[in-house]
Amino acid sequence: MNEIFERIKELRKTLSYHAKRYYVYDDPEISDFEYDRLYAELVRLEEENPEYFDPTSPTCRVGGKPLDKFEKVTHTVQMNSLSDVFEYEEIRDFVDRMSNIVDKPTFSVEPKIDGLSVALTYENGILVNGATRGDGTVGEDVTQNIKTINSIPLSIEKPLSFCLRGEVYMPRKVFYALNEEREQNGQQLLANPRNAAAGSLRQLDPKICADRKLDIFVFNLQSGDVFGDGKVPTSHTNTLDTIKELGFTVLKDRAKVSSYEEIIAHIEKLGAMRDDLPYDIDGVVIKIDNLADRVKIGEGTNTPKWAVAYKFPPEEKQTKLIDITVAVGRTGVLTPNAVLEPVRLAGTSVSRATLHNLDFIRERGIMLGDTVTVRKAGDIIPEVLCAHPEKRDGTEIEFFMPTHCPSCNEVVVRDDNDGAAIRCVNPSCPAQLSRSIEHFASKGAMNIDGLGPQIVNALLENNLIKDCADLYLLDVESVAKIERMGKKSAQNLINSINNSKNAGLERLVYALGIRNIGEVAAEALANRYKTLENLMLATKDELCEIQDFGEITADCVVDFFSHEKNIELCKKLISLGLNTSSTFVALDNRFEGLTFVLTGTLPTMSRDVASGMIKDRGGKVSGSVSGKTSYVLAGDDAGSKLVKAKNLGITIIDEEEFLKMCQ
Repeated sequence: MNEIFERIKELRKTLSYHAKRYYVYDDPEISDFEYDRLYAELVRLEEENPEYFDPTSPTCRVGGKPLDKFEKVTHTVQMNSLSDVFEYEEIRDFVDRMSNIVDKPTFSVEPKIDGLSVALTYENGILVNGATRGDGTVGEDVTQNIKTINSIPLSIEKPLSFCLRGEVYMPRKVFYALNEEREQNGQQLLANPRNAAAGSLRQLDPKICADRKLDIFVFNLQSGDVFGDGKVPTSHTNTLDTIKELGFTVLKDRAKVSSYEEIIAHIEKLGAMRDDLPYDIDGVVIKIDNLADRVKIGEGTNTPKWAVAYKFPPEEKQTKLIDITVAVGRTGVLTPNAVLEPVRLAGTSVSRATLHNLDFIRERGIMLGDTVTVRKAGDIIPEVLCAHPEKRDGTEIEFFMPTHCPSCNEVVVRDDNDGAAIRCVNPSCPAQLSRSIEHFASKGAMNIDGLGPQIVNALLENNLIKDCADLYLLDVESVAKIERMGKKSAQNLINSINNSKNAGLERLVYALGIRNIGEVAAEALANRYKTLENLMLATKDELCEIQDFGEITADCVVDFFSHEKNIELCKKLISLGLNTSSTFVALDNRFEGLTFVLTGTLPTMSRDVASGMIKDRGGKVSGSVSGKTSYVLAGDDAGSKLVKAKNLGITIIDEEEFLKMCQ
């Protein structure tokens, strides 16, 4: 029996060593096949000898059961954010301020990883807790999910106790593979690696998180001892070097410098490397390196005074405009899109970009064949900024919008009530039909999981549906015949369709795709009319009495329910057993007359949950900050909405204050 135990210990040590070589040092010494063989042997021995269980075994990385919820964790050291700067001159001001406080300051210049900040706590060399940043004071216990990240050691050789801060991220190649898989399954694509990493780390089932193959860079010692000999750390650089020796992946491509010119040079170097990195960075962090100098400089209320984060400007590049295609949206609006010679932007290849409308094209003097400047707005959506007439050779051609719909060939019209919009008004237009069904199934509407663009098109092409109501007539056998579906996927889709019958009037009104009716307006209509039958009879005067409803919005509602095709659709949905009554029942009216705006990631709840709590108490949730906003509920990584709220003097609350208001 001792021989078995010794073999188990030997396998655990060997596998931990080789995992470190592979995931931390990127220098494997054995093949994947050999590693998998040793791992399988360890799994077998541990299953046969459960008395030798050890929570730090490599086999325990994905061993936890799904959680019901994440518990709160109060950080022992505040996890502050950094002050952002956007211009080199602001960096010079920062260097000058530091030089006025300490003599000959040195700086650590590091890439700013675009991920999710976490704290890792070790006691006597054992990982005991992993927590998200949350609001900086309170985060979520995601220990089970943290353990699925192979580059995080479950234990270290020295019995040390400390807390580290790191940035969890999703490697680009993992992100692309995940989106490709989601597209094949008809699921909504993830916006960017950062959102994908945040969503993965907050999965209640650690097995799902493990499949996402997250990684981490450690960038700070929060508290405790990483030296083990009573030595007090003197510099940030030396501390990170020591943390790396313990087996952690620390920030790469960092530099220790002592002047403004050297800082700018390293920023330029990182900016040039940005496209080729296997992970996303959105800026560069500049920190005082000497830890005693940090103490002397001090801390601000929410940010340290000894560090700033320089944010990269949106990347812009020139390329050739090869063609302009025109897409038809679900409301019939024709949108021109640029077809470009592929160009690398913010780490991805861009070959298409929006041109918005004909007025946009004319204002910027864009012609087919032009050299144009392209950028990614918010590093997500590609857009054409301008053309370069000086680079024309005479072959360029002026672009005109089509006079007939590219989908149904019906004559299009310019909508005087909608600015520059050119619209197909044929209600039977195939392009509008597919996009309206996609909208009907979307998360904010009927929330039919698995009904993405590919599946919708396949259902239409196979004549299984002719409108969104036909979804409720589908059966497993017919859906299973669609390419790449199979019986199990078909059953899951049918189950999701049937579950959506109980979504209620609020979601159904939004799902119908009435022009100018978003989720908030749909809720207002459901609250006012209570049933779909009542809403179908609404008059313009009645609708104008609803708060924030104007004549244009009222006209859109009346117009929608005046078309025979739409009336037939609504009657069909009613006959198929959908819940066409409002499901909203207010708990109380304490938030009546108050408007909330949510921004950032809340520590323990999703925005959907928080929005529901506000509406349950008679309040309104808005997507934008204005003078009418009563409160801004802000979480981690709150962005421009928080800045605007501060400028307008609007009351800002965190999750803890919000929960007290709801009690």
